[in-house]
Amino acid sequence: MGSGIMASLGAFGGGVVGYIVPFLFVLTIVVFFHELGHFLIARWCGVKVQAFSIGFGPEIVGFNDRYGTRWKLSAVPLGGFVKFFGDENAASVPDRDAASAMSEEEKKVSFVFQPVRSRAAVVAAGPIANFILAIAIFAVIFATVGRQTTSARVDTVQPNSAAQTAGFQPGDLVTSINGEAIDSFSDMQRIVSVSAGEPLKVVVDRGGAPVTLTATPQMREIKDNFGNAHRLGVLGISRSMHPGDIKTRTYGPIAAVGEGAKETWFIIDRTLSYIGGVFSGREAADQLGGPIRIAQVSGEVATAGFVALMHLTAVLSVSIGLLNLFPIPLLDGGHLLFYGIEAARGRPLSERSQEIGFRIGLAIVVMLMIFATFNDILHLATS
Repeated sequence: MGSGIMASLGAFGGGVVGYIVPFLFVLTIVVFFHELGHFLIARWCGVKVQAFSIGFGPEIVGFNDRYGTRWKLSAVPLGGFVKFFGDENAASVPDRDAASAMSEEEKKVSFVFQPVRSRAAVVAAGPIANFILAIAIFAVIFATVGRQTTSARVDTVQPNSAAQTAGFQPGDLVTSINGEAIDSFSDMQRIVSVSAGEPLKVVVDRGGAPVTLTATPQMREIKDNFGNAHRLGVLGISRSMHPGDIKTRTYGPIAAVGEGAKETWFIIDRTLSYIGGVFSGREAADQLGGPIRIAQVSGEVATAGFVALMHLTAVLSVSIGLLNLFPIPLLDGGHLLFYGIEAARGRPLSERSQEIGFRIGLAIVVMLMIFATFNDILHLATS
């Protein structure tokens, strides 16, 4: 196993530029807009922003704007931060000693002395900016390039599959699943892929007459175009590639934004469903990936063109926005949890309680990173 891992890592290293450059491009865009959300709402609330950094560690290059904010690019490009006046560090942990010595004028521009609603707005603005970025990217793609869709018409039915058991026939056109209208084969795949083991009520158009079928998708390991394995629910049918069943649709500005919002919500829903499946035992945790996996996927997607890379940027933006909303101290969601408790109690948690919370949050984040990196290495060894 050790030699296999080393060989895979060697192959990965051989194409490091092809992976790292797209990875940094995608990550920088996502991180910049996340931190920009914090920055803009902080400015709007009157908070002084001391630093806006892409990356961590020593500064590589930077400049000061007219408001005194240091904009900089730092040496370790795996994230970023906005540091507010009154913060002890990049995680927005309050500097209690500095806060106690502040004048009334300094308190007005200090983050820690802002009303809880303002602090919550500043913190929530980061993930919200990620969702807005994703919607905007999807909207531009749908309005310019368009979206190619294939009708939900069945071409072939695999033997011994869930579809054969349910009674699907070639030529069937799926019109709804569990009461939800189906307009394309992709619409059907999205529902089926997350419904392994769950009976679905499927209505098909068969020769002009509606027929209701009950199908239970089977869990299968499917490889994508780049050889990456994914465990998904499948029925065992193939789509029709007849020219009449394939179309490319472009959207007007308003409709494109609506479709972008739908796409963003689908990613959120699919991610939460997967996480719930991990905790319930329905899904395997080995699908969780870290920076190595993201870098590999970025490099692979980049070979498909700029539009595909921007699509990945939107997907990653949603993922990072959602991850940051988890109620883990150190993440944005952890800060929002503390602010919610403060609003309910009428006073903040004690410094000791917050310190313990941040330490627990740091431990959780570090463990998740180690676990994700371990998964990444195993993925490389077996790919």
